[in-house]
Amino acid sequence: MQNPLTPPVSKPKILIVDDSSDNLQVLLQILKADYAIVAATTGTKALQMARRQPVPDLIVLDVVMPNMDGYEVCKQLKANSTTKHIPVIFVTGLNEASNEADGFAFGAVDYITKPLNPAVVKARIHNHLFLRQQNKTLQTQNAELLRADRLKDEFLAKMSYELRTPLHIILGMNEVLQEELLGKLKAQQSQAIANINNSALHLLELLNDVVELSKISSGHTGLELAPSEIMSICDYSLAFIRPQTYHKKIRLSTQLDQDLPQIIIDERLIQQTLINLLNNAVKYTPEGGKIAIKVCKVTGERPPSNVAEWLHISVTNTGEGLPAETIKRLNQALNQGYNSLDPEQVGISFGLALVKSVLDLHGGHLTITSEIGLGSCFAIELPYATPASLPMTTAKLQVVQSKAASAQRNLAPRILVVEDNDIEQETMTIYLQAQGYRVFPASNGNMAIKQVQIHRPNLVLMDIQMPVMDGLEAMRTIRRQEDCAQMPIIALTGLAMQGDRDRCLEAGATDYISKPAPLKELHIKIQRLLGSPAINISSI
Repeated sequence: MQNPLTPPVSKPKILIVDDSSDNLQVLLQILKADYAIVAATTGTKALQMARRQPVPDLIVLDVVMPNMDGYEVCKQLKANSTTKHIPVIFVTGLNEASNEADGFAFGAVDYITKPLNPAVVKARIHNHLFLRQQNKTLQTQNAELLRADRLKDEFLAKMSYELRTPLHIILGMNEVLQEELLGKLKAQQSQAIANINNSALHLLELLNDVVELSKISSGHTGLELAPSEIMSICDYSLAFIRPQTYHKKIRLSTQLDQDLPQIIIDERLIQQTLINLLNNAVKYTPEGGKIAIKVCKVTGERPPSNVAEWLHISVTNTGEGLPAETIKRLNQALNQGYNSLDPEQVGISFGLALVKSVLDLHGGHLTITSEIGLGSCFAIELPYATPASLPMTTAKLQVVQSKAASAQRNLAPRILVVEDNDIEQETMTIYLQAQGYRVFPASNGNMAIKQVQIHRPNLVLMDIQMPVMDGLEAMRTIRRQEDCAQMPIIALTGLAMQGDRDRCLEAGATDYISKPAPLKELHIKIQRLLGSPAINISSI
């Protein structure tokens, strides 16, 4: 007796289609004990019954029928979104191979010939229903994984935003203090502020690495390949870490082969890779030590790749070095992939994991060598693809100058700072005023629109996530004003995930900066967009 608290288990629903009542009876006797059977004697009736909810789990379809044969029924079933995924098994007395091929071409999953063997019929139907259930389970699991991946991305985006906003305030206020815009600093105060700045920058590096690594691992990062100058990449990367080397009195040296042509790579990702390796070298190089970058072209296949030419970039540092066993574990972990890069077990940082992921995207690889007492060498190799006949293409910066700025060249440019965080707004205001700009504040999109109408700023700094009206809607509204169509707007936001930049540009931003960004970098962008430097307000 069935437990009344246990819901009844429904039998799989099977639609049998055959114009012969005798054949229907035979199939009914074979299947009725295990399945819920519905039947149709014509193709038209079969199509109608197949669309009734719940749709059949499987259809047993006769081939030879008057008016509409089984092939046409199957064709129409597969053309309908409601029935296209229902497995169809053809039943026919025709057993020529050509007929079977036709059935599979129309979308059937199997073929049974008459006279029917009950054991064979049961076994084949059972197998196909089992496969259908497995497919449904996999689809459900896949949907759950996609949902989990989406939730992870949403969490990462929120975490990135929430961390970038206070970091932007810390780094911005540090710049204000370091440039002594609020008064002269004592040596001990300068050192304390430098320590705070270095710690904030390190936290920003970790945040950027986590976000980038997540995008790569989820397949959201594609390579933007373009001809690139390797010397420029090295110069940029060295400039990024040079302040840290001054503090530790580390000597930097570079050795590049002569006449290295351009190489086709994703310049942004390779720069980030090199910066991560250099940061790692600075961290483990003692005071007064040395860091060297060497770039050359090497030949020879690197299994499993059959590429013959490679660009070799090595970062070598002096220091204690690593034991042979540690190097062995590191290289094994790198060869096995990111999942095995357990920081507690092998000392792999997020930065090094990101290096490996970027190189995998390029088809390159990383090797680590070290010697106790002498230091370590981290070397990357990239497939040496050159532009050959491709013309050199460089990104051109669009310089936009508003009518108001042109009309008042002798006045300090007016900048509207739209930011709902009071501390952040004050930090940017102090810095920009010190640089010679006239600054007007707004704390939400509605206020920004009113301030634009009143002050006609030469440039707008627009935060995105704000109460009342967000920055995206504010930019769209500003752009609809005829005399504001060319006004430079910099989207300055903690949003830093895939697609955030495109959404800002589509809404009307002229440029985009992800928080936290150095105020000097922001100042350079402002100067480029205005086409002229600020002037000293005190002289007006």
